[in-house]
Amino acid sequence: MIKRPLGNILHKRIDTVPVVALLGSRQVGKTTMAKGLELRKKSRYLDLELPSDRAKLNDPELYLSSCENELVILDEVQTMPGLFPVL
Repeated sequence: MIKRPLGNILHKRIDTVPVVALLGSRQVGKTTMAKGLELRKKSRYLDLELPSDRAKLNDPELYLSSCENELVILDEVQTMPGLFPVL
């Protein structure tokens, strides 16, 4: 994996703020960076382009409340704009 300077900042942020967004152009490594977080902290990864992962968020408040003390990684979150008010 390519070492990215923003990686250190990202790791610090996920411990101090409730929501962190990775934004950028296509194919620049956002998903790879997000998946790397799974190795450092207990987490759940959802790819919101997959119907099975989208279904888990039919009731987002219920799902997110079941993830207490876990990092929740929502890849391709822009495909579900209705989630933003809940986050």
